Amino acid sequence: MRVATRLGTVLSLLGALIATAVAMGLIAACLALPALGAAGQATNGSIKLFNEMPGSFAMNPLAQQSKILAADGSVLATPFSQNRIVVPFDKISKPMKQAQVAIEDERFYEHGALDSKGLARAITSNIFSNGTQGASTLTQQYVKIALQNQALNSGDTQAAKEAVSRTGMEGYVRKLQQLKYAVSLEQKYTKDQILDGYLNLVPYGGNIYGVEAAALTYFGVHASQLTVPQAAMMAGIVNEPGLLNPFVRPKLVLDRRNVVLQKMYQQKMITRKQLIKAQNSPLGLHPTQTSSNSCADSKYPYFCYYVINWLETQPSLGKTPKERLATLQSGGLTIRTSFSPKIADVINKEVRAKVPQGNSAGIDSAAVVVQPGTGLVLGSGQNTKYSNSSGRGLNASDFTVSGRGYPYGSTAKLFAVITALENGYTPDSTITVPSYDAKSSAGANAHAFTSEDFPGKCGLGGSEVWTLPNDAPQPRAGSKMTLANATAQSVNTVFAHLVSTLGACNVLNTTTKFGIRDGNGNPIEAGPSSITLGTSNTTPLDLANAYATVASGGVYCEPHPVVSITDGNGKKLKLTGTKCKRIMNKKVAAETTQIFETVLTSPYGTTGGKTLLAGNRQAAGKTGTNDRSTNIWFVGYTPQMATAVWVGHANGFSEMRNVTLAGHLYTSPGGGYVFAGDLAAPIWKGIMDGALKGQKVKYFPLPDGSTPTTAPSPSTTARTYTYTYTSTYSPPATTTTTQPPSTSTTQPPKTTEPPKSTEPPKPTMTTQPPQPTKTQTPPPGRSHTGPPRHVG
Repeated sequence: MRVATRLGTVLSLLGALIATAVAMGLIAACLALPALGAAGQATNGSIKLFNEMPGSFAMNPLAQQSKILAADGSVLATPFSQNRIVVPFDKISKPMKQAQVAIEDERFYEHGALDSKGLARAITSNIFSNGTQGASTLTQQYVKIALQNQALNSGDTQAAKEAVSRTGMEGYVRKLQQLKYAVSLEQKYTKDQILDGYLNLVPYGGNIYGVEAAALTYFGVHASQLTVPQAAMMAGIVNEPGLLNPFVRPKLVLDRRNVVLQKMYQQKMITRKQLIKAQNSPLGLHPTQTSSNSCADSKYPYFCYYVINWLETQPSLGKTPKERLATLQSGGLTIRTSFSPKIADVINKEVRAKVPQGNSAGIDSAAVVVQPGTGLVLGSGQNTKYSNSSGRGLNASDFTVSGRGYPYGSTAKLFAVITALENGYTPDSTITVPSYDAKSSAGANAHAFTSEDFPGKCGLGGSEVWTLPNDAPQPRAGSKMTLANATAQSVNTVFAHLVSTLGACNVLNTTTKFGIRDGNGNPIEAGPSSITLGTSNTTPLDLANAYATVASGGVYCEPHPVVSITDGNGKKLKLTGTKCKRIMNKKVAAETTQIFETVLTSPYGTTGGKTLLAGNRQAAGKTGTNDRSTNIWFVGYTPQMATAVWVGHANGFSEMRNVTLAGHLYTSPGGGYVFAGDLAAPIWKGIMDGALKGQKVKYFPLPDGSTPTTAPSPSTTARTYTYTYTSTYSPPATTTTTQPPSTSTTQPPKTTEPPKSTEPPKPTMTTQPPQPTKTQTPPPGRSHTGPPRHVG
């Protein structure tokens, strides 16, 4: 009874298939079996069902791996959902085409969408079994796998299962539908086009799809170079790609390969001599190129993930981050980045040499390099190994771009200097050192700033007092310092007084204009300590890019890692987040550079004159050290590149004092705190010397617009000192009154918008720094008598 029932069902559907095929001229009428006449009425109904099925089917673009390339063309990563590299038909070897046809559909070039001989042979088996095996042509197999592939790409796993269902009524309906789709394909495309689609579509084991990825994986050659035995092995895998893994079951794969070779011989595709030689040869696996879907396996994982995250912001790849990621993993994109492996290798070498991976102090270090005038990220690195596991020296966070960032200390003084220069100050304008009318929590002489000094929304509220000391040796209260000298020495109270005079909100506006923000993209805090001394968080990337803006002569560019994106058809896609605009004039940029050169050139600067670059290269920059040395920085630039170096703990708040790294003790008098000039600045020098090696020496433009062709003499870049040091103080009883920024009687008022004030007259300068008395002589570099507070 069961066989009879099944016979009726099978005859009905197969009858519909054959009758429709006869009606359409796909097979000859004489091949229809007489037994089908018994099911005539059912067959007529099934023909109607067949005719009502959708018939249009196109060879849609295949999901294929994308490539993320470094600036030198080397591959950083190959993101994919399916490891596939689509190649044209003429880039596939003849043996590969022959082998696949021989084992899958030997009459492929002789029949249409339906193989009548194969169908007739399968009918008896299908009547008395539970399957629908046999009779599928290569075109039908293409349709089946393509439908499954489309379902998987859309996330419909149920539809993917149904596409390859082989049992029950659903199996027969599926075969009818796939036949109709196959008919559509045969009408639209040539046999070569269908075979080309098939060879690029089908799985060849694991997550390897298409002949090109398979050839590279198994033999380290392109599909165009595949030999007879290599092609036979790959063709044999398609039947059972999950089972036939040559790395795991080589004997099974070898036997299957030889079956394919025998088929090729029987169909006169190869000679007997070729058959014997190929069957006696080993598999010959020789993988020389592997592809990874994960940036974790890249040599440069942190930068790779940064690129992925940046690509998820690009509208040209899709409407949502999820769609953009799917395009990246399936669109066959070529992403060309600005990343220089040479520069990255230098960064990793230098940060690890000074702050070794997994050091006992648990201190981390990272650096990033940006190209002035473009915003392109040239390289980044850190002293950790990429890992999602916890452990010393392991981290999955990219310190240069991830999270909220870190407090950036006195590197923030750049923005006060720029605001001052835009409001009529010059590098030689003088500022009075505020009185020492208070003591810090550590007992150091300090000045107490109140809401009278910092009113308004960017100021201090009510009775709030900001007690601010200077780092030792402290300048004498009431003495005058030039803007350049105050920067070189990183004198906190002078800068707080300057910000108060300019208007804290005006300096905040400059900071924001230069791209400084919380690492999560939020605005930095609008308070005096944040604006003046960088107590808010930002990332090394944003800080490097801000300094790169000055290096470029005042052109701000959004930082980005990608030069171009090309789709699988060679079409360039639009990039966003790469715009540039001028935000400061060239004269202000040149004067800013002159001021920040003194940080490196002055023996009394925060680097102690020990960070000059090799080859007599001009450079400018700034140290940054936060409270209790929780984070230390050096950010600096030449005309070609700007680099930010950060050293600290990943948590951002653990102090660094009396630390031994790579056999060197970093300490200081009065607390043992680690300072930026002692650790971050030498790392920066090592990176810049290595990255610039072999590049042309370039010089900064002067304020008059000219550019030197040789290195300027020290007298044109080093600023003089118009104050004296003193080692002991008796704090005055009263606070000094607000002093003008220069000897001019006109002082920029505190307004929300910086006025265009008249440039103050330049104070008298001496040709050499005044010689202090013996009791006042500062030691080399910097000495410290107490815990640092937002210092240098």
